[in-house]
Amino acid sequence: MAFQTEYEFELPRGYMDPSGEIHKKGSMRLATAADEILPMRDPRVQQNPGYLTVILLSRVITRLGTLNSINTKTIEGLFTIDMAFLQDLYQRINMSDVPSYKVQCPKCENTFEVPLDFLGE
Repeated sequence: MAFQTEYEFELPRGYMDPSGEIHKKGSMRLATAADEILPMRDPRVQQNPGYLTVILLSRVITRLGTLNSINTKTIEGLFTIDMAFLQDLYQRINMSDVPSYKVQCPKCENTFEVPLDFLGE
């Protein structure tokens, strides 16, 4: 099985560009450490931490319809349902392979996998 770094998607409503054209199909790549770290220096994120998502998505969406480029203004122009869709997709593709440990029960000696819980949940 090949390592997948880019994922196709179709937005529920689509991005409407200034000329009125709707763009629904696109692709998103896996995020890098820089994608997560560098936006933290942006003054817009420092003023409003919620803006981090806008910058992250503008960095990892590689294609949206026939648009030449995707930037923060593009992401800001998304309908709410499309923004939620992309946030969910980002989480699923970047957090899908949660590391786990093989453990053994001290009482019954059965061996099983336990996912590593980064969030303490």
